[in-house]
Amino acid sequence: MGAIAAAFDKKDTDAPFLVLTMLKELQHRGTKPPIIVSQPLTFIAQSSSKLQNERTFSKAAVGVNSSEPILGENCILVFEGQFFPPSGSIVHSVMHEMARQPLKNARLILRKLDGSYTFAIAFSDKILVGRDAMGTKPLYYGENESICAVATERKALWKIGIIHVRSFPLGSLAIINEAGFAFEPVAVLNLPVQKEIKMVDAARSLQKLLEESTRERISDVKRVAVAFSGGLDSSVVAFLAKLSGVHVYLICVGLEGQREIESAKDAAETLGLPITLQKFTVADVENVLPRVLWLMEEPDAMKAGVAIPFYWTADVASKLGYHVLLAGQGADELFGGYRRYLMEYAKGGVEKVREVLFHDTILSYETNFQRDEPVCAFHKIELRLPFVDEKVVRFALSLPVNLKIESAEDNLRKRVLRQVAKNLGISPFIADKPKKAVQFATGVDKALEKLAKREGLTQRSYVNKVFREVYPSLEVKNE
Repeated sequence: MGAIAAAFDKKDTDAPFLVLTMLKELQHRGTKPPIIVSQPLTFIAQSSSKLQNERTFSKAAVGVNSSEPILGENCILVFEGQFFPPSGSIVHSVMHEMARQPLKNARLILRKLDGSYTFAIAFSDKILVGRDAMGTKPLYYGENESICAVATERKALWKIGIIHVRSFPLGSLAIINEAGFAFEPVAVLNLPVQKEIKMVDAARSLQKLLEESTRERISDVKRVAVAFSGGLDSSVVAFLAKLSGVHVYLICVGLEGQREIESAKDAAETLGLPITLQKFTVADVENVLPRVLWLMEEPDAMKAGVAIPFYWTADVASKLGYHVLLAGQGADELFGGYRRYLMEYAKGGVEKVREVLFHDTILSYETNFQRDEPVCAFHKIELRLPFVDEKVVRFALSLPVNLKIESAEDNLRKRVLRQVAKNLGISPFIADKPKKAVQFATGVDKALEKLAKREGLTQRSYVNKVFREVYPSLEVKNE
């Protein structure tokens, strides 16, 4: 839940100051004071005054605010995130190995180790940056005529004058030097060959993979919170966490008067798990929207409708003393949860649906994780997603579409996951519950619509207006 930043100064030796500036902009998500390191003159500094006093100037620098840098013979490495199962000793050992042979071992890590992480390695004349294959940790990059930089959030790059900001490619390495960025895809997810498999076998295999993924993601904690809606995805995650032997606490949020909150209470009772039901008002939506847009860094009304409930959930989890939040993100893209997949089915049949599911899955880091992770990190909450596990993802994408969506009129969809729920003994009340998008289930979408109409605006125009108030001088292009 921390941040990393790296900068290469093509025209000067101010890279350490650039990194410090970026990490100051990201201090809301850090757990430690910022540490900046560089080559050829190695140093560790936590303030601009110390940088000036030490006269530590360099063209390449990296920084982190959640862990200790690792010093190699001719390089310095910073790491943000975790491997699964989480282990501080494994991270330390792996990072030391990478510091010895950076490029070779960075490739091996991206190919072999499941996790949610980013890293940057500073040399005297370049920087090496990497990101895991699923992208649940955000990472952005950009450059101008004098600076190349990467950072965990876009606002850090905007702060140092980089206008064009892009998402760092998944499963890739980048070499940054005076020529700019050179990317190498290392662990890129491809559409697997379709399996010939029956529903009973597919559900059994998927259950085992989900059990392992969930267990790995909570092996370092004794208690965990779950973002809970009472629907299929979050119920499967909650039940699997319960099977793993940790204390599981459910958190459901929504506006006053939403029937889904009471439905979530009934689902929690069915699962035999404790739950907090936190109710909000339209005024609460209005008050929190600026902060959520500041964290989202884009004026997207639909994304805001999802991010606001996540912000509230993370806030409640933090106040209750939880540090890890599980959620069901990824299931809809893997198993065909969205209603729009029925239109794809009607237009292009199962092959078209298979292509769209794959496309949506590999873009989830842009559509979902970049939205949800920052609002959790703001509350010092680690978001962990059992469905977004490489083995789970590859298996799910290999399944025939008819195990997910039976026809263009299938109003339930996600058939194989529903079978997993039934195999686990989860009540049909949950296993056969139709999907309802979180922004509608929580009432946030209606609240945003009400706030917009009050000002004579569309919902999109209203969110844009608030975003411009949050970032009044921002004129950037994000890709």
